[in-house]
Amino acid sequence: MIAGEVDFRMFDWMTQSEMWIALGTLTALEIVLGVDNIIFISVLVSRLPQHQRNLARRLGLGLAMIARLGLLFSISLVMELTAPLFTMLNQAISGRDLILIIGGLFLLAKATHEIHESLEGADDQAAASVPTGFGMMLFQITVLDLIFSLDSVITAVGLVDEVSVMAMAIIGAVLVMLFAARPIGEFVDAHPTIKILALSFLILVGVTLMVEGFEVHVPKGYIYFAMAFSVAVEMINLRIRARATPPRKLHSRYSPNKREASVQEH
Repeated sequence: MIAGEVDFRMFDWMTQSEMWIALGTLTALEIVLGVDNIIFISVLVSRLPQHQRNLARRLGLGLAMIARLGLLFSISLVMELTAPLFTMLNQAISGRDLILIIGGLFLLAKATHEIHESLEGADDQAAASVPTGFGMMLFQITVLDLIFSLDSVITAVGLVDEVSVMAMAIIGAVLVMLFAARPIGEFVDAHPTIKILALSFLILVGVTLMVEGFEVHVPKGYIYFAMAFSVAVEMINLRIRARATPPRKLHSRYSPNKREASVQEH
């Protein structure tokens, strides 16, 4: 091939129908894997001033795409991360495992801190006097982007052989997430119970990352089902509260009036 010419052979897969199916499947998987990232970014940017949130979301997802593409074109390095580095508790720990464990611990600490600040922290006026730095926010987003990107790229490498297919799937997934990040973020910010639920998801993801780092594989279907079930229950609660009617009480075999009457009789 002459220098300066583009090798179009990497796009030969476009004539194969099964590769298009693989592209669609991988894009969907990348979007699902990116949901955790969207939730984390949405929770973080809620601590920023209103006029900075949209920019932070876009930069955060842009950094996620750059991190994924950067790792994708360094596949050999990513694959070498699976080689054992040392042994802990009779378990071989690789570079990938170490990153997952550290990332899981970071998620646990960050989500727990956010829950504490939301429930037991200072009030809004005191919190407003100590605003969160934009640079520090982007740094935290970048750290998590690298962790989620590693898992995403390894998934892509395990499903597809064509690098161009992986790149298109990653770019397509990030573009979809760019449109979804703002409405998801605004919805989470407008409903405090949803924010706590999202932070609980991050704790769940953090625990999952940690156990994955110790080679204890948790079926992703269980995690997604638990998340979907929790969201469905909370959606029902939101609809009930939106009707502005007294909360529906669960049926009880003993009502307070009957209990008081019984006590008076005795």
